[in-house]
Amino acid sequence: MTTPAYERPAGFDAFWQDVLAELAQLPKAPEVEEVPLRSSDLATVYGVRLTSIGPYRIFGYLSIPRGQGPFPARFFLPRYGSVSDLVPQGTANGQRRHYVTFSLSVRGQRRADSPYAASFPGQLTDGIDDPSTYVYRGIVADCCRGLEYLAQRPEVDTSRIAAIGTDLALIAAALCPRVTHLVSTPVIHHRALERAEGTQAYPLEELNDYLRLYPDRRERVANTLAHYDLAGFAPTVEATTLLMADSGANGVRADYLEAVAQAINGPVELHESEHSNYKDGAFAEVWLSGRMGMEPSLPPHWQGWTL
Repeated sequence: MTTPAYERPAGFDAFWQDVLAELAQLPKAPEVEEVPLRSSDLATVYGVRLTSIGPYRIFGYLSIPRGQGPFPARFFLPRYGSVSDLVPQGTANGQRRHYVTFSLSVRGQRRADSPYAASFPGQLTDGIDDPSTYVYRGIVADCCRGLEYLAQRPEVDTSRIAAIGTDLALIAAALCPRVTHLVSTPVIHHRALERAEGTQAYPLEELNDYLRLYPDRRERVANTLAHYDLAGFAPTVEATTLLMADSGANGVRADYLEAVAQAINGPVELHESEHSNYKDGAFAEVWLSGRMGMEPSLPPHWQGWTL
């Protein structure tokens, strides 16, 4: 079965405006506590708890360089999984000397898993029968809340805030104009049902599992996913953007992402994965640091790499 080309559902903008309005009614209520075990001569690390919609308490690791700011910032959006680290695996720890970094754990992930502990696999279809009950409604709000908090920190140079991650990075950049630079490697929320038909790999296989169990719910699932599709968010992204495509089982191909890239309002580059953590990671780091006016922060064994 082939899924029709994406059409922005009626009420898309109103749906997300309601989410942001609900979030705005809740105080952030930050609780900030230093984490000495993770602090170093590079930076001081804090654990931060914030209130998102629900209400629900979420968590983030905030790393602030030692020295005089303000500093550019990197906001790390969570990958699909149970754990978020201080900086994503493969990221040079040395960047914390020059950037404020904020790594978010959204509802269901470790350190933000009470009262809701997500299952992996399983979270992708949690509440998927309706856009308003889908777990990602709260997760997107969590990301916006984290970004709001980061942008209000006095140590942050608000002219240089990068959102880095998978689908959630692009969605946050679309809903929260504080993002000036974006590096997004989409995995799930673009043409998801169509792509699921051609794979048995998780996380998209969760959609296939769900529809095998509830075949009569396909239309409702399609409607929900349309409200979360990156193509619907792209026209409101104004950040300088790098989209990383991936033709493997757990990514979105470049030909699928071309329409998303064309719809983005800011400068955009679409880069095909070289299926190498080293090559892709180095490319993204050199690309981002150059556009933020900084020297690349590469792991020692990657140094010397150039575009």
